[in-house]
Amino acid sequence: LTYTTDTRPTESIKQNAKHSDLFICEGMYGEKDKQKKAKEYNKAFRYGKKEYESRLLAGRKPTLESLDEILPDEALSTESLGLVQIPIDQIVGTRYSGRSSAFASNFMPILESNTEFAIKWAKLSTSHEKEGIHEPIKAWEYMNKFYVEEGNKRVSVMKFFGAISIPGTVTRILPKKTNDKNVKVYYEFVNFYRVSKVNYITFSEEGQYAQLIKEMGKHPDEYWTDDDRLIFSSVYARFTAAFHAHGGQELEVSSAEAFLSFLHLYCYKRVEEMSVEEINELVKKAWEEFVLLQYNDEEKVELKMTPTEDKPSLFEKWLPLGGNKEPSHLKVGFIYAKTPHSSAWTYRHELGRRHLEQTFPNEVTTVSYENITEKNIASALEEAIHAGCNIIFTTTPIFAQESLRAAITHPEVRILNCSLNTTHRYIRTYYTRMHEAKFLMGAIAGEMAENDKIVYIADYPILGTIAQINAFALGAQMTNPRAKVYLEWSTLKEQDIEKRIDEIDPNCISGKDIIVPDDNNHFYGVYHRESGGGEQKNLAMPLCHWGKFYEELIRTIQAGNWEQDNDVEKAINYWWGMPTGVVDVICSKKLPAGTVRLVNVLKHNYKTGQFHTFTDQMYAQGHILKEKKGEKRSPEEVIEMDWLAENIIGRIPKIEELQEQAKPVLTQQGIETRKG
Repeated sequence: LTYTTDTRPTESIKQNAKHSDLFICEGMYGEKDKQKKAKEYNKAFRYGKKEYESRLLAGRKPTLESLDEILPDEALSTESLGLVQIPIDQIVGTRYSGRSSAFASNFMPILESNTEFAIKWAKLSTSHEKEGIHEPIKAWEYMNKFYVEEGNKRVSVMKFFGAISIPGTVTRILPKKTNDKNVKVYYEFVNFYRVSKVNYITFSEEGQYAQLIKEMGKHPDEYWTDDDRLIFSSVYARFTAAFHAHGGQELEVSSAEAFLSFLHLYCYKRVEEMSVEEINELVKKAWEEFVLLQYNDEEKVELKMTPTEDKPSLFEKWLPLGGNKEPSHLKVGFIYAKTPHSSAWTYRHELGRRHLEQTFPNEVTTVSYENITEKNIASALEEAIHAGCNIIFTTTPIFAQESLRAAITHPEVRILNCSLNTTHRYIRTYYTRMHEAKFLMGAIAGEMAENDKIVYIADYPILGTIAQINAFALGAQMTNPRAKVYLEWSTLKEQDIEKRIDEIDPNCISGKDIIVPDDNNHFYGVYHRESGGGEQKNLAMPLCHWGKFYEELIRTIQAGNWEQDNDVEKAINYWWGMPTGVVDVICSKKLPAGTVRLVNVLKHNYKTGQFHTFTDQMYAQGHILKEKKGEKRSPEEVIEMDWLAENIIGRIPKIEELQEQAKPVLTQQGIETRKG
């Protein structure tokens, strides 16, 4: 028998091919097996040769990765995992470099057919088909990848036949803990594996393992039972099969990441009970959600800063067709978490609903649903849809998840959620750039605060809110460089706002933007307070004109521009401000004429795009420079602000410091949640 030590594919392969069938099969198998075994090895060999040459041309190592070549020099700790099922896809190389040259990087053989290696590979192939390969391999796990010490040919055969896993005795090598993102994600996996003993789920971003456990309704330190693992394996296998059947392998997103997104849409307990057909149908409906996962967070969202303008074709310009593509009559549903009489937030949206009815008396009818909670939002959405609503506004971030599920189930209905920077393709979200109004309010407060003290009362530390606080502080600093803004949170546990105001004794207070009809407190917006708790008077109020917002959105739909926005392969967020008339400031007659004039100048500059709230150089608390290249900060940077301006006294609270009522909103839109 003759075989070469040169493991590179050569022209001699072709010359020896006609003899390879006889060599591999003679004396090993019956006549019926000869051709089959030869074809199998040659097929595996072709896979290996193709991979080898492809990587060679790309300037990459064509053979198997070896662990001894990538391990760092510093001392590493190890731990024995015992006998486990190793996911085949996560076996990427060998323990030592000397054992890697018989295989291409995909574990397919690259030695010629007339070698002893080929005989052994073919024997294993027969054994696998007749009895299955049960003898465990020996492997090392490093950074959630496996490297074989004994059993390379067994792995090669199993990969060739498309096996899911192979038994192996595994030793884990633990890297040194650092701030490197990959290392941090790996240690999150180690903690996940400790409680679950599941090693076939791999994530690339921090916080995803914790999110998976949360989606399953488990505690981070809760150990899984055998039944837990069995059920999870079944659910994940059913989802993966459906995901790949629809082309998931063509997306730049892992099955695990898509699975996590799927659980976020249809809670784990519900998915447990679904059949293969049901999961397959939901995967099909939710496909665009998986497509969005391919993008970075800043690439997932298309922020529409102004209403989409109609772009008629040349034919339409010269020969108007008349009529609308949209239904002649729209029925619009509004879903509120509270009532207009008990919530200023709901009251403002209710004013917007009434504005719609007055503006479109013949084209639009509306219906509202009050006191809706997370428990009954799904039924409220179904009720609105069955009532004939073809547009539905859910007016709080806590309704975003059920809004998304309803939108996937009912693609014929347009569902929008009032939240900011939500990355879902099937629903659109909307919000106003209130930080523009807050800058003006801060300028008024700075001018009117004789003792340089201003209290700003905030509610929830969510996306956009920090930008509003900072904008207010910058406005106050512009008119009064000595002004200090004392930040107080109304949703803190055991918080007594009035007591804090008495302790600080400010001249100006920024409170609720608007009051509800039943509220006996008539001070809102920015109001002045005499030192020592004396006379109070209203100075100005920020206006969030939801009616104008809803009006412009309806006009966008009537003009056919909604479908035009569908061409954008991202999540669409409407984020409109002063230029569209949805944000404004109303000044009291008690304000000095010079201050009113300043406010009007700033309004004009906002509306014409000549003024931007946040510049390239700003200082955070502690005189930390927040430098930015360019004239202004991007909308995404404004939305995601998680730091406070230098002249603010106070801090951003943690979720656990806030009242229970705040937690649903923070879970969906909280700054702390977004930071992971």
